[in-house]
Amino acid sequence: MKTTACTRIIEPGATIGILGGGQLARMTALAAREMGYRIAVLDADSDCAAAAVADYLETGAFDDVEAAARLAARCAVVTYEIERIAPAVLCRVAEAGLLRPAPEVLGRLQNRVRQRAWLGGKGYPVGPWREVRSAAELRAGCMELGTCRVKRAQGGYDGRSQARLLRIEDCADVLELLGSPCIAEQELALAGEYSVLVARSPSGEIAVHPVAENCHRDGILISSLLPARLEPRIEQRIRAIAVSLAEELHLEGVLVVETFLTERGELLVNELAPRPHNTFHAAAACCTTGQFEQYVRAICGLPLGSAEYHGSALLLNLLGPDGPFDTAVAMQVLRIPGVSVHLYGKAPRPRRKLGHVVIRSNRDESLLERATQVMSILGISAPSPTAVA
Repeated sequence: MKTTACTRIIEPGATIGILGGGQLARMTALAAREMGYRIAVLDADSDCAAAAVADYLETGAFDDVEAAARLAARCAVVTYEIERIAPAVLCRVAEAGLLRPAPEVLGRLQNRVRQRAWLGGKGYPVGPWREVRSAAELRAGCMELGTCRVKRAQGGYDGRSQARLLRIEDCADVLELLGSPCIAEQELALAGEYSVLVARSPSGEIAVHPVAENCHRDGILISSLLPARLEPRIEQRIRAIAVSLAEELHLEGVLVVETFLTERGELLVNELAPRPHNTFHAAAACCTTGQFEQYVRAICGLPLGSAEYHGSALLLNLLGPDGPFDTAVAMQVLRIPGVSVHLYGKAPRPRRKLGHVVIRSNRDESLLERATQVMSILGISAPSPTAVA
């Protein structure tokens, strides 16, 4: 079969470019290096998390078209680890070479209003929501939806650029704080939050990792359990939605689908991320193929790895204090069997993700025991996914 740009295989030894230099780029780079690839990164911060493991760092903002073109000129394929890449940058990189996933994928998903409208238009289940561009529109939305979570349409993560709206009297203040446009989402009574990672190669091969069960606090992921404790029919539906979305988007890479399960039994799609994801950092500990290796395989056109799981793993995020992670605490945690600590090399700030801990076990009861020990050492109050016994 003749090889086209769409199916072209990027062989080991080539350079992979990554738009964004955060911890996802860092961990992607580490996986790519193990597979024989070189790495080039674009980031405005010359001391970004990925800088220590990149062969080349192009310093430039996510809207710097010329910096992105210089990066692309060095690379056989370029990808992205963050949604805040300017459309002009995506187009320029795609013109200069090979961008996976394609610009259209991120263009459809990086704006929450556009993403939610597209999902609903395609018939995927989503919760009640409204686009708001003024305090008057937000008041009308609040009157209709009740208590809302208001989020900036573009940008923001880990609880940033969003607010919980309880009173109509606060609409003007919330919109002034967040800016416009925003999306107002009806606050739902949830039975659980779940995510799934699907990989699709340029040839159309698909692999789906087990569903993860997630706990958030103040908009920040605290823990993620693989595999989730779910009825098989619900897990199958989540996986089916993920596969359908990957096909619909003609994905070349990985896609994480965040979902809500309401107390009424409704399964709703929350958000999509066409990149590796915090909720699957533990996949390498309990699955045949971790998310970062799978990501590299997918964007390079290699055969996808098996997503079969062979045990359980729990991720706990390490959120930023005012100083670096305590070495003595790390020593205590590392003495517990089945526990690994992953630090991102980022400057500490309150609520910033500085790293994560992964706890793995082949038996639920031992995972619970180890998780309890780790959380006690770290001073983390127990979220529900640790109750796996």
